[in-house]
Formats: sequence, C-alpha cells, structure tokens
Amino acid sequence: MPRPTPAQIAYGSATVVFSTLAMLLLPQAGSGIGVAVIALTALALGLAAAAAVGRRSPRGRAAATTPPSGARTPAHAGRAAAGAVAGEHSLHG
Repeated sequence: MPRPTPAQIAYGSATVVFSTLAMLLLPQAGSGIGVAVIALTALALGLAAAAAVGRRSPRGRAAATTPPSGARTPAHAGRAAAGAVAGEHSLHG
C-alpha cells in the first residue's frame, strides 16, 4: 500500500476539520449519536478528498513525461535514420 503524499494528508485533514465544524454548527447536533454520525461522515469525506487528490497526481506526471504524438524519441530517430541509410544504399546499388 503506497504512503499518502503531503497533498493528500493536507486536503484530507482540511476536509475533515471544516466539514466537521460545518455539520456541528448547522444542525446544532447535541446528542452523542448525532455527533458520532457527523464525525464518521467527516472522516469519510476526508478519505474521499485524499483519494481524489491521489488520482489526479499520476495523470499529471504521466502527461508531463510523455512526448507529443508527433515527436520522436531518440530510439525512434535512430531506427528511422538507420532505415533511411539502408534505403539509400539499395537505391544506389
């Protein structure tokens, strides 16, 4: 299981804190069961926020490392040059 990134920890923690405060202040929950439900809901929202941040990160890094569709990597360029040289020899020979 991979470790959470600092961004996941920050977004998850902030979501838990702010959603807990909002839910406690809005409905004025006074019973122990109501507070427990609010706490569990806030934890679930925090986990969802952390997971959402985790899903966006790999896509952003993968998109930054892949070359544009028309670009050739050095390996492809070497093969193309070798093929061109071989083709020129057959034309002249």
